[in-house]
Amino acid sequence: MFYLETKNVVKQFAGHRALNGVSIQVPKGCIYGLLGPNGAGKTTLIRIINRITAPDSGEVLINGRASDSKDIYNIGYLPEERGLYKKMKVGEQALFLAQLKGLSKSEAQEKLDLWFRKFDILSWKEKKVEELSKGMQQKIQFITTVIHEPDLLILDEPFSGFDPVNAEILKNEILELKEKGKTIILSTHNMESVEELCDHITLINKSQAVLQGKVSDIRSRYRQHIFRVKVADGPFCMKSPLFDQLSNNQHENHTEVRLQNKNGVPNSEILKLIADRHEIISFEEELPTMNDIFIQTVTQNN
Repeated sequence: MFYLETKNVVKQFAGHRALNGVSIQVPKGCIYGLLGPNGAGKTTLIRIINRITAPDSGEVLINGRASDSKDIYNIGYLPEERGLYKKMKVGEQALFLAQLKGLSKSEAQEKLDLWFRKFDILSWKEKKVEELSKGMQQKIQFITTVIHEPDLLILDEPFSGFDPVNAEILKNEILELKEKGKTIILSTHNMESVEELCDHITLINKSQAVLQGKVSDIRSRYRQHIFRVKVADGPFCMKSPLFDQLSNNQHENHTEVRLQNKNGVPNSEILKLIADRHEIISFEEELPTMNDIFIQTVTQNN
């Protein structure tokens, strides 16, 4: 059974069909990437899952049953458009939002202190939100999203505004939440984060799901049979009907070449051919990046 499903969800706004029969299946305890260009329909789907708006047709299932109003208390939603009150003090605002999630004042205070210490921001509690940088505000909003320990987290562009150090801290927190069994929907344009974090993805384009599956399976499906080979000696001057040479870079102690298998022969044949002439340091396949696959899929779909 999947933790979350949408089945044939349709949503129309004033003559524009934002979603056209979109179905997703999110396994429990995974990080699920919801991808697509601007205006594709991702945010509309997220709002429907959050019960902010309702679909015109189709349904949302939680643990195999129809979603109801009580489910929103078990969802943590970090929207792309941040919603902190600029004039409120950080501690007061975080406490207020935690209580809205159903925590008692004492329970909320205890959990907030733990998270503030974890992020090393305990000294910010008396500062106003407007005094903080965008990235620092993002930390506060992330804490208020996870404070009530929901089973489903929906994070829309969570790395926006973060420097590389803080982005890495947030990635580790997301992975830790996954380890605790949380189900996470990650909507982002950062394809490197998708490769690092996501187990499954759905790519939405022009209101429809155009690509779905495990990230590893999708990258393998789009493979172009390109290999990176390092040899200890050089130069590498081999030619063969088995492969095309795409690049050749000679370094002080080795030569690195990129080859493309031309005829679908077993890779071991190419490897043996090279090994007869050179000492091989490494031989590995170069899978397409999710960024390449995103661009290719959306361009073809358009």
